[in-house]
Amino acid sequence: MKVVLLAGGFGTRFSEESEYKPKPMIEIGGMPIIWHIMKEYSHYGHNDFVICAGYKQHIIKEWFADYFFHTSDITFDFTEGNKVIIHDQHSEPWKVTVVDTGLQTMTGGRIKRVQKYIGNERFMLTYGDGVCDVDMDELLKFHESHGKIATLTSVKIQQQKGILDIGGDNAVRSFREKSINDSMPVNAGYMVLEPEVFDYIDGDSSIFEKEPIEKLASEGELMSYNHEGFWQCMDTKREKDILEKMWNTDSAPWKKW
Repeated sequence: MKVVLLAGGFGTRFSEESEYKPKPMIEIGGMPIIWHIMKEYSHYGHNDFVICAGYKQHIIKEWFADYFFHTSDITFDFTEGNKVIIHDQHSEPWKVTVVDTGLQTMTGGRIKRVQKYIGNERFMLTYGDGVCDVDMDELLKFHESHGKIATLTSVKIQQQKGILDIGGDNAVRSFREKSINDSMPVNAGYMVLEPEVFDYIDGDSSIFEKEPIEKLASEGELMSYNHEGFWQCMDTKREKDILEKMWNTDSAPWKKW
């Protein structure tokens, strides 16, 4: 099954590094976060990736080309026609298709642009800037059980502030620390989609999280797989530092390989 990764945005909320590279190429533990995400899927046997690139897409293409060579033993033979001989390669058994889906294209439009690489098959989809320890096998079983077009993974994000109970006279009646139960579920990505989803996307200006998903929901074709484990996006330098610390202390929940 193919895995589609959305990796084409500008990453404007992470300007410290995304000015120079696409956000999915920002490194955690010396490897781009998109590599971490791909390793998650690969752990469950999903090794066929389609990357929806856009902003500085050449950097993504160059990185994967270099990654293959950097993880291989190579002979450069300039004595007989300038041959390059690959002896052993130690990279993952991945098939990676990097598609330039446009600079200004919205998320739905990016998905629509890679339709020809997906064909009439079920596929998985996630964002290129967040890691998770969701069980992909269980996610897929859930999707297969309900027979709908789309499944997304939902998580609860803990509130950042304390909770106040304020009366009509502006007196604070009580205060307590934030709780995970105070939050509504949010879309964490890690979706499973049937090919019919392409019919819900109009073109480049389509934002997948708006009209397509809203229509799927209104028609009863969208289901939520509730994940109670770890998920963390990387929108800010602070969030990058959180992931970096987890990786460097061997406490990264998403590392199952």
